[in-house]
Order: sequence, then structure tokens, then C-alpha cells
Amino acid sequence: MGEIQQNIDQIQERIAAAAQKSGRKKEDILLLAVSKTIDAARIKEAVQYGLKELGENKVQEILQKYEPLGKDVKWHFIGHLQTNKVKYIIDKVTLIHSVESLKLAEEINKRAKQINKVMDILIEVNMEGEQSKFGVPPKEALSLIQKIAPLDSVRIRGLMTVAPFVENSEENRECFRRMRQLLVDINQEKIDNVCMDILSMGMSNDFEVAIEEGATIVRVGTSIFGKRIYPQK
Repeated sequence: MGEIQQNIDQIQERIAAAAQKSGRKKEDILLLAVSKTIDAARIKEAVQYGLKELGENKVQEILQKYEPLGKDVKWHFIGHLQTNKVKYIIDKVTLIHSVESLKLAEEINKRAKQINKVMDILIEVNMEGEQSKFGVPPKEALSLIQKIAPLDSVRIRGLMTVAPFVENSEENRECFRRMRQLLVDINQEKIDNVCMDILSMGMSNDFEVAIEEGATIVRVGTSIFGKRIYPQK
């Protein structure tokens, strides 16, 4: 058994244990393999071992890997998306995690309509107000969702956050708990065309705590593929 397979087995065991703590089954949580900077051969190993949903941060990387990885894979876009790049991925991705403005949602709506698709999206929330992160402040999430909801070629499926990087994952528990509460509160508003069931939160260093607090998608890269090797500038 290869290193990637062993890593996946270990992560799945940890997901199962965390799911049990929150009264759920491991099948309730999607392990999204984050494949940024990873070459197609290594990604294929994970796909062959059962990880069929992949997350990318950059449009360019989806375009490079889309053909080599074939039709079995579902792509999620999880990075900052510029409006002028939407047209390149609209036919290639199943979920866009990082919508943080009406302008971006309108562009996604326009491009999706052109290909007769309803695009599933998540609203990115910057829970801790970090300057280096994208996303709307929690208090603005509801009004953004109310503005996006009438668009007929996008469907808001939930919320996403990138929590602060911490050594001790417990430090993010409160962030994840508030995120879950925000989802519940917005669902209680009963906005037309909005029924959110996805919480995308938690990464390699804190996914167990995220699951315990209600995550339905965890975005894991390093723990599957090992340390990323960035190209030399």
C-alpha cells in the first residue's frame, strides 16, 4: 500500500471518530482532496483509492488537470475567484466554495445560464475578520444571501470559511461553532430558493474539531499528499 493510501485510511478513521462524537456517520462528511501544486500522477493515486472529489484554489490548475484526471472526478473550486475567470471553469466544477460578492454571483449566474446549468455555490465567510483572508463578515452574510437568492442559475447550498492557522486545533472550535450557528440562523429566515445544508470548514490541521462542530465538507491537502512543493520563483 502506498503512502497516499495509508494517509487516506488514517484520515478516514479520524473522520469517522469525529463524526461519531457529533452524532453523525462518516458518510455524512465529504473528504475533499485539495490537490493544489500536486501533479496529476499523485492525484490519480488518491482518485483510484476512492477520493473522487478534488478541490483547487487556482483556475489554471483546474484547466491543466481537468483532462488528465478524466470524467470520474468532481471538481470543487475553493480559492479566490475573479469574475473574469468564471467562464473558464463554469462547465468544469460542481461546487464553488468561495462566493463573497453579488458581482461574482451575478457573473456565475450569467455564465451558468449560457450553458443551461444551475451552479451550486457556497458563501465564503471571514469569521475572524482576518485581513489576509477573503469572505464577507458574518454580520453581512444574510444580506448578501438575500441579494443572491433571486438569481435563477445559481443555488446557494451553504457556507465556507478558512479558519485561522493555529497549532492547537481547539483554538478554532469557537470559530466553527459560530459558523454552524450562522448557517442555522440564516436557514431559519426561510429565504426563497435558499436551503443550505453544506458547511465547508476544517483543513489538515483542524478538520476533526470542524467535524465535531458540524462541518459537512473538510478540505484536506497536506495530510493526504504530504508537504506542498511550490515552484521556485
